[in-house]
Parts: sequence; structure tokens; C-alpha cells
Amino acid sequence: MSRKHLKPRDKVTQRMTRDGVVLENQTTGEEINISDREAEQDFTPAGATGRAEKVMERTDQARERHSSKKAARQAGQTVDAGPRPSARLQFSVEERSTPEMKKYIHKSDQRADRLDAARAAIPKETVKIKEKVFDEASGRAKTRVRRETSDKPPTAMKPNPASRPVQEVLLFTHGKIHEVEHENVGVEGGHKGEELAERQAGRAVRGAVRRHRLKPYRELSKAERLAEKANIEYFYQKALHDDPQLAQAASNPISRFWQKRQIKQQYVKATRAAGQTGAGAAQGAAKAAKTSGKAAKEAVKESERLASFAVRHWKGCLVALALLIMTAFLMGGLQSCSSIVGGFGSGFTATSYLSDDADLIAVENAYVGMENDLQRQIDNIPSTYSGYDEYRYDLDAIIHNPHELAAFLTSILPRYTLAEVQAELQRVFSKQYTLTTTTTVEVRYRTETRTDSEGNSYTVQVPYNYYILNVKLTARSIASIAPELLTPEQLEMFNIYLETSGNNPLVFGGGSYDISASEDISGVHFVDGARPGNTAVVDIAKLQVGNVNGQPYWSWYGFDSRVEWCACFVSWCYNQMGLTEPKFAGCTSGGMAWFQSRGQWANRGYRDIAPGDAIFFDWDNSGNADHVGIVIGTDGTNVYTVEGNSGNACKIKSYPLNSRVIRGYGLMNWD
Repeated sequence: MSRKHLKPRDKVTQRMTRDGVVLENQTTGEEINISDREAEQDFTPAGATGRAEKVMERTDQARERHSSKKAARQAGQTVDAGPRPSARLQFSVEERSTPEMKKYIHKSDQRADRLDAARAAIPKETVKIKEKVFDEASGRAKTRVRRETSDKPPTAMKPNPASRPVQEVLLFTHGKIHEVEHENVGVEGGHKGEELAERQAGRAVRGAVRRHRLKPYRELSKAERLAEKANIEYFYQKALHDDPQLAQAASNPISRFWQKRQIKQQYVKATRAAGQTGAGAAQGAAKAAKTSGKAAKEAVKESERLASFAVRHWKGCLVALALLIMTAFLMGGLQSCSSIVGGFGSGFTATSYLSDDADLIAVENAYVGMENDLQRQIDNIPSTYSGYDEYRYDLDAIIHNPHELAAFLTSILPRYTLAEVQAELQRVFSKQYTLTTTTTVEVRYRTETRTDSEGNSYTVQVPYNYYILNVKLTARSIASIAPELLTPEQLEMFNIYLETSGNNPLVFGGGSYDISASEDISGVHFVDGARPGNTAVVDIAKLQVGNVNGQPYWSWYGFDSRVEWCACFVSWCYNQMGLTEPKFAGCTSGGMAWFQSRGQWANRGYRDIAPGDAIFFDWDNSGNADHVGIVIGTDGTNVYTVEGNSGNACKIKSYPLNSRVIRGYGLMNWD
């Protein structure tokens, strides 16, 4: 009887792969794909991944260069077009004395001043010009070189020489990841997201730098448009003033539109002709003024024809206008929504402090501690250098701008902690402060009484050495030392962070978010109200407008270094009037509490405010006071104030009387 040999059953398992379900025979090692999904094929030749990455990177760089050049061309149109005639109009004494025209003349002068300031802010360059001059003495022509200073046209951003090695390292790293990322879907997705974030961050930084460089040219273009608009408005009002018939026709909105359009065309044509022929601005403006009346009359006729047509076909005009508005909204919304959101997000991030607020404050406190140590070192000099007859001090103020320090560190390391920037803090501190001691020896004489051999006393002048220790502290601002410690690209980012305050202006304490310019209230008439005020303290406060960093207000209060000084400023002004109270450094616990405890507090909406009162602000509607200033007066609609630490400066500001940011008023008694 033959034996039957038994064979054990093969061990078979299933596992899931990118190509589907695979049946694996662990006994024989055979694998069979039992899924309907077709296996993915890799058609990429060896080394193609790295080349593709380089092509994509170079494509991005070409796109950046193209956009940079395009932005430079758009911003520099006024510079590239050559010198233009000034937009300042020349007014006669009779015109300036006309009451109806004073408002428009004043606005034209203001816009012309702004335009002159914008032109002066354009970067300048010196150009060498060679010209041949005939020398009569020698009978020969000589080449003479002269230098002319002209406006520097905006240029496209040049690539950073140090960026190429960094790009090569990144491309090599991404290529290695590409070789293995197909084995794991999560790794592939994360890598794609990382590459996208790198490109977006690079574009945002370069865009922010480009916008900062082109800012003077944008300001010039804006100032030219505003000046032209003010001049056209003046000519239009002058035409209405000189011709009553035009004034009657101007009651029609369509007539006003066409009148201004005709005047604008004549004005632009006259001023451009004046620029091409080298004539002055006054000639072009005068020519525009002469033709404005004729243009306005023609505009009246044209507007009457249009009005008549619109009356006859009003239904068709309304339908056409509705279709036009709907089309504009649809096209503009579809094209701009995504770009607006993306552009705002990337630009905001590129100009912001990326470090946590706690880290920013910790670094600031550490730097203040270093300054306090320096002050203690100076205070202890008599004990450290004992034995001197005299100590002479020549000391600069120990103070720094917290935003300058944060902007400096962020330009080097976008996100940092105190442990990561210890070396940078020492480097900045050693550059900002220099303490030196020198010894001076003077030969001086003292009178001594002596006795001779006969017992007679007499006096003699005896020389001796008088030792003087000279202590000198030289302090510089961080902004002045930044060009010495930063690369050109880092310096560009430093200026941007400083200009925007990292989009976090109150991270180092209270104050106002407002970084705009101080207002001009020279033409505002104030109503004091029934309750008596004190204009003397207002005059003292207004004399401080323009002060930056808050010295001497916080040092008068007793602080050794800069603090958020809006309350110190108000207390200092009151002290200048001989008042010892109120004196407070905290808006809520100090200022509000002082006035409320004495029954001298009024909430927002109180109308009987007077010059010299304290005004408290609540930016986040928390019920506490975040900022304080001094009331100048009210015109019945707005309240005008003088504020310290408004963007780290003393400024004149105004707010509607019912503004939500006003917390209330501290009512001062001056009797």
C-alpha cells in the first residue's frame, strides 16, 4: 500500500498598496494584484525630478522679475516722462481777497505744497554729461564734463547673489524627497504644501520690499493727481463766479459733470503744452483759466443736449445703466476677490512681527535690564574708581525705541525667542552704548602757612596734583546702527517693519494705533461751552506737538527709561500749570479712578466739555481706558485733542463726539 505525501497549505495574506489589494503568498513569495485598479506607472527618467524643480524655480524667478519691472514702470511714469511744469497756480491779490474763492485757493496751495514735498522725496542721482565747447584762444574744440542732479527713475529689484547657493541646496533637498515621496501619500502632500509655502513666503517678502522702494514714486503720482483735481475745481468755481449763467446751468448734475470734464481737458492740454515748450506753470495755468469759460459754455450746451436725450429715452437709459452696473460688479467680483484676499494676507504677513507677543516682550524686558545694569554701573563709578578728587560726567540718555529693536531682530530672524537672540542683543547693545573713562591730572596750588626761624609766620603756594575722572557715555539709536549690522536686504525689511510697527503697534504697552500725520486745525473755530476751561494748558500741550519718544514726560514722572507715556504727558501738562494733581501713569487705575472718586467724570456723549479736560479712549470696548489726551475744544460735531504717544509722538487729533472709541472725560476745575 503506497503512502500519500501530504503538502501543507500555503499561507496567503492580503495587504493594501497604492496599486490596490495585493494577495501575497508568504510560502512562495509570489504576489498577485487582485484589485481592478491599474498600477501607477513612473515614466519619469532618472534625474528628471531635480531638473523639473529647477525649471519651476526659474519660471517663478522670471515671473517675479517681470512683475517687478512692471511695477517699476507704472510707479515711475512721472519720473520717466521728464520734468513737468509745477502745478502751483499764481493768484492775484484780488483773487485771494474774494471770499467765495478763498477755500479753493487754499486747497490748491495745500495740494501744491504736498506735490513739492513728494517731488523732493524722490531719490536723486548725479549724471555726468559730456559736451564739446569751442575754445577761441586755442582754436580747438574741447570736451567738458558737467554734472547734473536729476530724479532717479525706479529700477527693478536685482537678484540677491547669496540666494543662488541657498536655492541649490533647497532644490537638492526637494529632489531627494521626491525620490521617496511616492511611497507615502502623507509625505507627498506635506512636501507639496511645504514647497508652496516657501514660494508664497518668498514672493510676499520680495513684494513688500518692492512696494517699499516704489513708495516715493507712488506718493508723487498721487500728489500730482490731487493737485490737478484741486486746480480744476478752482477753475470751475472761478468760471461759475465770473459767469452767473453758468452758475444757473450748474444746478443740473449732468451739466456740472460735462462742465468739469471740458475744463479738465483744457487744463491738461494747456499744462502739457507749457511743459513741452519749457514755459512756466503760471503760463499754462493762465491759458487754462482763459479757456475755462468757453469750455464751460460748450459743456452747458452739450449737457443740455444729453439731458434732453435722457428725458426722451429715460426708460432705455435706465435699463442700459442697470446692465452696465451689473456687468461691472460681476466681472470685478470674479476677477478680484481671490487676488485681494491672497494679496492682503501675504502682504500683511510679510510686514508683521511673527514672534509671539510674550517673546517680544521678554526680549524687550531683557534689553531694558541691560540698560538698567549700565545705569547702575555709572551710578557706582565713585566707588568703583575711588581716590579721585572730582568726577565729571558727559552722558547721553539711556533709551531705545522698542519697535526699532523688534524690527532689527525680526529682519534677521523672523520668529525668535529670548534664548535665540542673546548674541544679537549683545551685539546691538555694544554698538548703541559706548562708556569710556579717562583720567585728567591738573596741577593746582593750595595756600600753606609756615613759620621761619625767627618765629614769623608766612604763607606759600604749594603745588599738588588734582585727579579728575572723565566719564563719557555715547548713545546711538538702533535705527542709526542698523545699516552697519544688516545686509541690504535685511535693512529693507527693517525699514518696512519699522514703518508698519510689525502691524502690532501696541505690543509694548498702551497708546494709540493711529500712525497718521498730525492734523492741521489752524482754521477751526472752537466753542468753549458754558463751563469755563483753561486755554493756557492747551497752549502748553500744543507746543509739544512733534515730540517723539516722550522725553521729558516719563523722566519727569520718575521713570528711568521709556514707558507708554500718554498719561505722563497729560500729568506733565497739568503740572506746568502749577497743579500737583491729577498725576497718573495708568489710564484706568490712575486717571479714571482719580476723576470718578471726585465726582468729576462724564461718559461718552457728554456735550459740556471744555479746553483742558482729559479725554480717555477705549479701543476694544472693554470698559477700561487704553489711552488719554487733553481736550482742545469742540465745534459741536467733533472734539479736538492733543495726545502724547499717538504713534510714539505728540499729535493733534479729532474724533466725532459720539465716537465709540471715546470712553469718557475727566472734568477739570480751574476756579
